[in-house]
Formats: sequence, structure tokens, C-alpha cells
Amino acid sequence: MCWNQAGRYFISTKLKLGSTISLLLILICPALAQVEQLSRYELVLSDQDELNDFKVASLEDDGLFIYRKIEIGNEDRLHIIKVDTSLNESWQGYISIAKNLSISHIRLHNKEVYTLFKASNFITGNFQLLASSVDNGSYKIYNIENFIPFNPTEFIVTDKGAMLGGYFNYRPLVLFFDFTTTRARVLPGFFNEPGELNQIKQNNDGTVDVVVSSKNYERKKSLWIRNYSAGGELIKTTVLEPEDNKHLIFGRSAKMPNNEQVVAGVYGGRDVNYSRGIFVAEINAAGEYKTTYYNFGDLQNFFSYMKVNRERRTKERIERRKIKGKKTRFSYRFMVHEVVPYGNQYVMLGEAFYPRYTYSSSRSGGFGYYGNPMARNDRVFDGYQYTHAVIIGFDSNGKLVWDNSFEINDVKTFELQQFVKIAPDRDRITLLYLHNNLIRSKTIQGNKVLEGKTADPMKTRFDFDIVKERDTEKSALDYWYPNHFFASGIQVVRNQTRESSYRKVFFINKLKYQ
Repeated sequence: MCWNQAGRYFISTKLKLGSTISLLLILICPALAQVEQLSRYELVLSDQDELNDFKVASLEDDGLFIYRKIEIGNEDRLHIIKVDTSLNESWQGYISIAKNLSISHIRLHNKEVYTLFKASNFITGNFQLLASSVDNGSYKIYNIENFIPFNPTEFIVTDKGAMLGGYFNYRPLVLFFDFTTTRARVLPGFFNEPGELNQIKQNNDGTVDVVVSSKNYERKKSLWIRNYSAGGELIKTTVLEPEDNKHLIFGRSAKMPNNEQVVAGVYGGRDVNYSRGIFVAEINAAGEYKTTYYNFGDLQNFFSYMKVNRERRTKERIERRKIKGKKTRFSYRFMVHEVVPYGNQYVMLGEAFYPRYTYSSSRSGGFGYYGNPMARNDRVFDGYQYTHAVIIGFDSNGKLVWDNSFEINDVKTFELQQFVKIAPDRDRITLLYLHNNLIRSKTIQGNKVLEGKTADPMKTRFDFDIVKERDTEKSALDYWYPNHFFASGIQVVRNQTRESSYRKVFFINKLKYQ
């Protein structure tokens, strides 16, 4: 089987080819990237376990960290299981934690797993931080006293402390907890104006970048990139200002191998709830920057997720307006997830989505002029529907080199998160995500599609195991260590050898990209 550039395949049948011709066919059909499922780990769930879901976090090449919060007697405990990269259990244990706490974030730093707990009722602004050893599970608990109650949306750990990002009174803030003094303080540069915390990113040199989107004095949305030391001291601030009639809605930062900083994101017009295109800014060591804007209509494959006729009509409309010297304005909800180096380029990955609503009629709309009850249509949020992922390659000068897209089918979630992951190789990139027990993937090379969309079922543990599409829930695919991913979730597994044999499990599948 070989694939052509359009992603279609052909099979040679009923032809008796000589050995020379057969060898030639093998040579002209290069082996394409694929995802291999290596092994599987299962924990059988009881009815009680359903109330306390297992979750999993990457320990990179040290394995995986499986955890859940449970109640034993009248005591809350954190149940931890550590497995190695072969999915064999290394150790497990239980750690007592304070009541009325919920798990907020998990982070790995210097062979320590940091579990951040927040108060479930938000009455207090205090947090608890558990640092446990990857090697043997030994741990230490830090109590973070804080007088400002907020819900942490970002969390990282440095050599000197932990940074928690969130909002208070619609204003972004970052709290720094010092491991040496065991005291917390709000980092300088916050509490000034309402805004959105886009990212807290730790760089290879140990410094931390905090990206905030907020309005400037001209009431245009701009990006503030504040760089802090590992100890929370402010080093410098760079403000990215948009050009006329534009707003910088959202951005993510990354340091390139040449030590230049790249910020890529989305820009919009008057309605900052919708983006019109992509921007990329390159910042040098002196804080000078150059910003380039790309309308969604400038991208070659942005609309490839559409049906063929609709995509054709959209592109024809763009070309007609270009001939007349006009630009076509598109409005999308689009979130940038990653900006990463790729050879002598860097790539940006993002996903498009839109909110869905349901409508229900009720008789609580009051009474009309004659006393008759009036019906009222209530609009209820029904989750975010994803449409497609977009990946863009830029050269070292921030110039768009290529773009591609990956249709996302049937994915709806109540919390925005990254679904599509990237597996880069020297001359190709595979895009993949997990949904309804299927690993869906697509392999590209710049603007070309080397392998069209495929869907492979998750590998089960035993022969004759069957998992139906509706029997998988809370599934996720995430990065593990180089060239490896892990998939996890809850499944009801039936076995064909016994008519009534089934089990409900928490599973982890190890995947390798090659």
C-alpha cells in the first residue's frame, strides 16, 4: 500500500510483478510515520472508585504519576501510584491531606512532583503544596498562606519557588511562594488593570515569562511580556502594541535556539471575542520587536476542514476580493496552544472552536397584558464545539512558510483545552488526537498531506477484548517523553470468550511515534 500526495492510497492487485519492479515500488513508497501502541496498564474500578477518578501526569523519562483524592474513614488522602516507562508499578502509597481541599495542578521539577491543592469553598486564599520524590515517594508539605482568594489557572515550579497565576476582581495576578522563606507575595507588575493571563512559561535559562493581554491607554488590546528571575524578581517588561484598527487578543511566548523571543497569537478588530487572523512578533535582547499579521484568508489550508464545495466557494470569494484590492474578514474563536522550534523554523499550533447553546421554553417569563403566562426562551451553554486545528511554519524572520490543518470531528468540551498534539520528525509532522476510543492522525509535510486522516482503535490488554465507542469516557492524549505519548481514560471492556464477562477500568496506553 502506498500513499500519494493527496492522501489517497492505491493497492496493486492481480499483477505478477518481477522482483526488480517490486523492489522499485518499495523504494518509491517511503515508510510513513505511524503511531505504535506498545503496552497497556489497567486498574479495575469498583463502584466506589467511580466517585474518585484516577488522573495521570507525565514524569517524562521517569514514568507516570497516577493519583486521586479519596476519603478513608473521616480522613482525606492522596492515593499515588508511580509507574515506570514500561508501565510497571514502582511504588504506591497514601498521603494524608487537609479537609476541604481539591487538586488544582501537578508539575514535575528536578525529580520532584509538586501537587497544588486549593480550598474547595474559596473562603480562604490559602493553598497547600505537596512535594513528593519521584524515586521513592518521600514527601514534604508546604502551607501557602495568602490573603487574596483566587482560583489558580496557571502553575509552574522553579528552583527557588512556585508561581501561581489567576485572577482577583477581574485583574490577573501571579503569586510567588519562596521555598526558603516559606512566604508568599504577589509579583510586581500586577493589580493595575483588568486583563487576561495568557501564559506563565519557564525558559531554559531558568527565567519565567508571564504574558498578559490588556488594554493600553488608547484602549487597544496589547500584550505585556514580563520576564522574572527564578526567585520572582522582575527583570524586564516588553509591551507589544498592535497597529491601527487591530487588537492583540491572545499570545504565547517561546525562546528560540538563537535566544530570540517569539510571541505568536491571534489578533482581532472591534469585537475582541473573535479573531481575524494570526500575528507573530520577534523580540530581540534589547526589547525591540517586529510584528507580522496574517489574515485567515492568507492561509492556504485554513479552510481545508470544510466540505469540498464550501471550501471552493470560500477561496473563490477571497480571490475575487483580492482582485478588487479588498480583504475578506473572517471571525473565528481561535486559541493558540504551542509555539515550538522545528529545525531552522518554528511552528505554531492552535485550534478553532465555537460555543454551543441549547434553548428551553419555560413559563417563568412573567404575565402578559391580559394576565396570561408568557413563555421565555432560556439559552443554556452546552459546551465548546471544536472544528479544526491549524499548524503554521515560520522562518527565522517570522515569515509564513507553510500552513496546514486537521479536521476535529465530534469533539465538544465544557472546558477549553488542547486536543491535537504534534509529533515532529525531520521531514514531516504527524498531528493526532484521541476521541471515542480512536486515535485519529494525519501526517503532513509543509503544505502537503502525506497521509490522510486515519482512525485506529485503542489497543486492549487481552485477546478478544472489545471496547465499544460509547464505553469510553474522560479519555485524553498527552505528551510523555521524546517520541512517546500516553493515552488514558475510563472504559467498560467486554471479552468475547465469556458472554457476561466485562470490567470497568482506568487505562493507560503507551504510544510511540515513529
